[in-house]
Amino acid sequence: MGACCAKTQTPFDGMSRDYRRRLWLVIGLNAGMFVVEMAAGQAAGSKALQADALDFFGDAVTYGISLAVIGASLRTRALAALGKGVSLLLMGLWVAGSTLHQVFVLGVPQAAVMGSIGFLALAVNLASVMLLVRYKDGDANVRSVWLCSRNDAIGNLAVMMAALGVWGTTTAWPDLAVAGLMAALFLSSAVQILSQGVREFRQNALAPAESI
Repeated sequence: MGACCAKTQTPFDGMSRDYRRRLWLVIGLNAGMFVVEMAAGQAAGSKALQADALDFFGDAVTYGISLAVIGASLRTRALAALGKGVSLLLMGLWVAGSTLHQVFVLGVPQAAVMGSIGFLALAVNLASVMLLVRYKDGDANVRSVWLCSRNDAIGNLAVMMAALGVWGTTTAWPDLAVAGLMAALFLSSAVQILSQGVREFRQNALAPAESI
C-alpha cells in the first residue's frame, strides 16, 4: 500500500496538492505523446503504435476527469470511475476490431519508426509512472489513474518488441499480435475499474447521505 494510504483504512481520494500537481504534469506528457504517436502510427502503418497512442489519449482524459472530481462525493467519484471504465472498454473493442480488420489488409509496418517512437513513448511513460507510483492505491477514481499509467508502460515495451518482430520477420503479424494483447489489457483494466466503481457506488447508496 502506498504512503498516502498507510495510516488509514479509507482509500485515498486524491485530496492532495502534490497529487494534483503530478496529475497536471502527466496530462501534458500524455496529451503530447498522443499527437506524436498517432501521427507516427499512421505514417508507419502500425496498429500497435495507433493502439498505444489511443492509450495516451485515454490517459489524458482519465487524468482530466480525475482532477475534476477530486473532493466530490463518493457517488460522483464512483460514477466518474464507471465512465472511465466504459471508455476503456470501448477503446479495447476498437483496438480489437481494427486489428482484426488489419489482418485482411496487405502491408508491413515500418519497424524503424515503430522502434524509435516506441522508445520515446516508453521514456514518457516511465516518467509518468514515477510521478504516480506513490498514489497507486486508492478509491476507484485514483486507481483508474494508476491502471492507465501501467497500461502505457506495458504497451510501450510491447510496441518495441513488435518492432523487433516486424524487422526480423518482415511481416505484420508481430504488430497485430501486440495490438491484440493491448486490446486485452484495455478490457482487463476496464473490468477492474468497473467492478470497483460498482462496489463503491453501492457502498455510497447504503451509507448516510454525504455533502457534495
